Amino acid sequence: MYGKCGDLASAKRIFDGMKKKDVIIWNAMISGYAQNGLSDETISLFNTMKEEEVHPNKITLVVVLSACASIGALDIGKWIDEYASRRGLRHDIYVGTSLIDMYAKCGSVSCAYKIFESMTKKNRVSWNAMISALAFHGRAFEALSLFDRMLAEGDVNLPDDITFVGVLSACVHAGLVDEGYQMFSLMRCYGLAPKIEHYSCMVDLLCRAGRVEEAWVLIEKMPEKPDEVLLGAVLGACHKVKNEKIGERVMNLILHMEPSNSGNYIISSKIYARMKRWDESARMLKLMKEKGVTKTPGCSWIEIDSHVFEFLAGTLLHSQFAKEIYEVLQLQYEEMKTVADTSAVDFCVQGA
Repeated sequence: MYGKCGDLASAKRIFDGMKKKDVIIWNAMISGYAQNGLSDETISLFNTMKEEEVHPNKITLVVVLSACASIGALDIGKWIDEYASRRGLRHDIYVGTSLIDMYAKCGSVSCAYKIFESMTKKNRVSWNAMISALAFHGRAFEALSLFDRMLAEGDVNLPDDITFVGVLSACVHAGLVDEGYQMFSLMRCYGLAPKIEHYSCMVDLLCRAGRVEEAWVLIEKMPEKPDEVLLGAVLGACHKVKNEKIGERVMNLILHMEPSNSGNYIISSKIYARMKRWDESARMLKLMKEKGVTKTPGCSWIEIDSHVFEFLAGTLLHSQFAKEIYEVLQLQYEEMKTVADTSAVDFCVQGA
């Protein structure tokens, strides 16, 4: 109860006070962390569970695999894969699908595909996970081919909203505008009305192709108002293809919807500068400063010996390793200086 309500401190206090804990109790605490987006804590508690020699069941595996997928903890994910194989759980439809998702999000799409092909039973979620994995890794034609395979299987696993997000994402990564329009239209054949996710894919596809006018027409046809993510994609495309007309329309909308996003002010300032409207360009940066808007620091994770470390730009959270980290960075910096790019020099000499 405490975990589901977000009171993890109380849940952990009760958990720690229990002398005997079976797999159900461990699952409840692990799930509490996972449901609240605390992937590091989820994996840490799972490691403790292993040390206590409590055997995880398929529910445990599915929850922890989701946490591994969210932060790219591949080593833990591989251990779960091996454990599932030993316990005969690898071919469970839910464990198998979670393994596909984990491997794909950790960058090992080939392992994900092997899991998919080895599954004796596949449901729509399994198909969707594999199609989305291929699309995410830029293997667009394989994703579309797998979609065709899914349709050929019959009426058992008909595509749903998530399926079409996957195939449209594949079209986005490969720049397949015509195929994207085709898939977008195909949704109606399966009784599916495009949602904002599908419109977002199409708008992204058109923006990447420089077809900003078409993207704006599509936005105006949407059954609901576009969100800031969608408008942000259009704004970025307007800056890239120098479409000031639509860019200014989008600016007015997005700054009203998302006044605390620094990127919107910066791109807006650049668009105004390109239009030679210097006062407006300066006003954007001034407005950003007046509202106290700052750029969100970048964040990354690394997994070492089954432990996940988080790094934030501009901080020293791991001060005990600071000396070693900066020594490695300095070494890499020196190596970059010694490997010079002489192609431009050769070109100048030849053209002299």
